[in-house]
Amino acid sequence: MSFPHITIGDIEGGYFDGAVARILELQRPSGAIPWYDGGVLDPWNHVEAAMGLAVVGRFPEARLAYKFLADSQLADGSWWSQYGAAVPLDDHKYSGNAEDEKRIKDTNMTAYVATGIWHYFCSTGDETFLELYWPVVERAIEFVLAHQSDQGEIRWSAISDTTPEDDALITGCASIYKSLECAILIAEETKKPRPQWALARARLGHALRHKPHRFDRTWAPKDGYSMDWYYPVLSGVVTGDAAISHLQSQWDRFVEHEKGCRCVDDQPWVTIAESCELALAVLRTGQRDLAHEIFAWQHQWRDEDGAYWMGHQFAENVAWPVEKPAWTAAAAILAADALTGYTPASELFIKTWVSEPTLEPTQET
Repeated sequence: MSFPHITIGDIEGGYFDGAVARILELQRPSGAIPWYDGGVLDPWNHVEAAMGLAVVGRFPEARLAYKFLADSQLADGSWWSQYGAAVPLDDHKYSGNAEDEKRIKDTNMTAYVATGIWHYFCSTGDETFLELYWPVVERAIEFVLAHQSDQGEIRWSAISDTTPEDDALITGCASIYKSLECAILIAEETKKPRPQWALARARLGHALRHKPHRFDRTWAPKDGYSMDWYYPVLSGVVTGDAAISHLQSQWDRFVEHEKGCRCVDDQPWVTIAESCELALAVLRTGQRDLAHEIFAWQHQWRDEDGAYWMGHQFAENVAWPVEKPAWTAAAAILAADALTGYTPASELFIKTWVSEPTLEPTQET
């Protein structure tokens, strides 16, 4: 089977029009972008969708998506991890009662706003936008770092009645590592340097590389999830030859040739968003042809309208679930941008932009 590589001509020729239309179809008047029809919204996937819109020049809609986040940010700088099912998408006014406090405030979902805001700036060069959203980013990052332990890892959620365990997740912390890089870049660009953020990021990176015992301590074993495998490379925690070796070590476990990346290793199911992220991780290691190949496999999982299915169950040869999420469309658009260099933001996810400061011995222990 032939899987041609994506080109700038494909993007300009409308190849992703169906994916873009899917995001716009889902976006609400408030700017909120839920997962899919009748689905909930979470801040991380909402930001992913907004970045997809920015790649294709839908800047008004992307700005509206970020306005939704500014309007719905809680007083402590966080967001609830889910909107829509329990909380109406177009109603951001909360009573402040105890039931509200039982909802989860996910640190990774909160941090990702920094990645989205920096991506928008890289796409547009809009300094006014960056200044406008600096307070949103600052409050979000301060909330996240308030949950960093003295060992460097960042717990996955704020402590509440429903999440009392003090635990950190590999994928979540790797994503936060990238978000901290973007936050540091925003602080520098707006002339509000935050050296303490750089130190916190270095401590987090050190923990991810050298303290595996600090992660997933209270969860069932998660080593069968592909995101825990490739995210340390995608986020820049593991780089160079070590990154190549890291991906090679589990390649046959998670990658189904000519199909994509399994979500979990024991199921015959590839997911399009994870496959696109894996392509970005591979691209970070300099293996451009391989990254192109992985991404090219994903186009066979498009619906006839050009939008991407969430995943494909290849044992039964069916789309599953039968949903076309906004974040999946965005992941494909972001991968296409990185592989072709289509926009000024195309290298955001495939390079390291901020070096870690050297930690003192007492900071490493």
